[in-house]
Amino acid sequence: MKVTQNVSPEDKKVINRIFWRSFTVFASRAGATKTHAPGFMYSVMPAFDEYYKNDPEGHRKAMMRHTTWYNITQNVGTFVMGLVASMEKKAAQDPEFDPESIVAIKTSLMGPLSGIGDSIFWGVIRVIAAGIGISLASQGSILGPILFLLIYNIPAILTRYYLTYMGFTVGDTFIQDMYKSGSMKLLNKAASTLGLMMIGCMTATMVKFQSKLSIPISGGKPIMLQQYLDQLWKGLVPLLVTLGCYWLLSKKVNVNWILLGVLVLSIVLGLVGVV
Repeated sequence: MKVTQNVSPEDKKVINRIFWRSFTVFASRAGATKTHAPGFMYSVMPAFDEYYKNDPEGHRKAMMRHTTWYNITQNVGTFVMGLVASMEKKAAQDPEFDPESIVAIKTSLMGPLSGIGDSIFWGVIRVIAAGIGISLASQGSILGPILFLLIYNIPAILTRYYLTYMGFTVGDTFIQDMYKSGSMKLLNKAASTLGLMMIGCMTATMVKFQSKLSIPISGGKPIMLQQYLDQLWKGLVPLLVTLGCYWLLSKKVNVNWILLGVLVLSIVLGLVGVV
C-alpha cells in the first residue's frame, strides 16, 4: 500500500505503536465532558514521547491539548490518531506552527468520520456478519461464531491499520478532497442504503412469529389465524415487534430491559397457547 511507503523507520515505529494502542481507546471513559480522551491520549502517547523527547514542556502541553472531548467510531478513529501524530511532529519541529489547529481539526473530523464508521461497520458489516453467524449457529454449526468474528474483524483491523498510516501521510487534505469531489456524500448514502436493506432482510428472515390460535368451525376444519395474517401481510407481526423495539430504543429505554420484555412476552404467549 502506498500509504505505508515514504515513511521513515522511526515514524513507522510510532505509527505501529499507535495502531496497537488504538484497541484500548474505549477502555476508559472520563465522564460526559471528556468521554474517551484518556484512551486517545494513551493511543497517541508514542508520538509525544518521540517528537517531544527533548522538550518536556512541549510534551506536557501536547498532553494538555488532548484532554478535550473525544469520541469517534474506533475502526476509523485511527485516521485522526495518525493525523494528530503528524501535526504534533510539525508542531515540535516548527515554532511558527499553531498547535491549536491540531485540536480544531481533530474535533471537526469527529462527526464525518463517525458517520462513515457507524454506517459501514455498525450498520453494514456487523449486520452481515451477524446474519451469517446466526444463520449457521441456529443450525448447530461451530462456524457461526467463527465466521461472525472473521467477517467483522478482518476488515475492521485492516481499516484501522491503514487509516493510521493514511492519517499520518495524507493528512487533513484527504477529507477535504472527498467533500470537494462529492465522494463523502455518495459514500454515506450508499452505506446507509445498504444498511437499511440488510436490517430489513434480517427482520424478515430472523424475527419469527407463528400463531397457534384458531377459530373452531362446527363440522369443518378450524380457521387458523396465522393463515389470514400471512394473507393480510406476511411478516406483519415480526415487523411490528421490530418497530416496537426500535421505538423503545428511541425513547432511551435500556436495551437489556427490551430484551427481557421480549423474553417474558414470548414465554407468556407460549404458555397461554398463542404461539
